[in-house]
Amino acid sequence: MEMVLEEENDPIAMVEGKKHQRTVTGPFDLLGSEVGIGPLVLAASSGLGWKGKSLINLKSFSSFHIDVEVQDEECGAKWRLTGFYGRPDGRHRAVSWNLLRQLNYDHNTPWVVLGDFNEIANSFEKKGGRLRSERQMMDFRMALEDCNLNDLGFTSRWFTWERGRFFTTNIRERLDRGVTTLKWMELNPRY
Repeated sequence: MEMVLEEENDPIAMVEGKKHQRTVTGPFDLLGSEVGIGPLVLAASSGLGWKGKSLINLKSFSSFHIDVEVQDEECGAKWRLTGFYGRPDGRHRAVSWNLLRQLNYDHNTPWVVLGDFNEIANSFEKKGGRLRSERQMMDFRMALEDCNLNDLGFTSRWFTWERGRFFTTNIRERLDRGVTTLKWMELNPRY
């Protein structure tokens, strides 16, 4: 997964590599990032890179998230960016949703969360394979609602994960997404 927010020619990238990768530098090199955090994640190599005048303050990190505060020099506003990796095992998703709720500590600062949540919010976000439990999807939607996070939508491929080469075995899901508070959307209306 690679997600890039373009903040007036100053890209901010959240990158998830494969488990076996030791470093996540390639995408940062492509972006010409001047500063970066990564890889901090043990469950999946992840990193955060940025360039430009905005000041980034690392607030917290774990094996499943990187949380920073951005002092945006262009607009003079402060906002939060969280890179999030949901636990891949469905039996442990509640731990991921509790982490998301814990990260929802500052209700006054605009907030955007980008990442691989390893979950779909609705059944139409999956094609093929076994049906997802309605309870599992509802738990994800409730976590987003509890945090007042709204889906940013998408601009390219709807499905962000795919497995299986043949039509009969192909499974596609929308696991990666960006979600934000209304305050962040008001600050960044073009998204």
